Amino acid sequence: MHDRIHAREPTHDIERWSTGTIESIAQRDGHCVVTVSSEDGESLELVVTHAIRELFLSRLDIDDDESPVGERVWYRKHGG
Repeated sequence: MHDRIHAREPTHDIERWSTGTIESIAQRDGHCVVTVSSEDGESLELVVTHAIRELFLSRLDIDDDESPVGERVWYRKHGG
């Protein structure tokens, strides 16, 4: 299963989501790996599909040529 990530604050089950800052985005084994820094400074790898990657990137408040590194996101680790 995959992790979950949103570019905007979720409106449902808010207590189940954590806030982080994008550190990097890479590809591994056919999936997208988004490394985020949690609010307490821990680095976490979130594994999402390429479709989810495109969706959350399109919803960030950045231009197409800008890097998403440093942008705030909301996430849930699978099983979390």
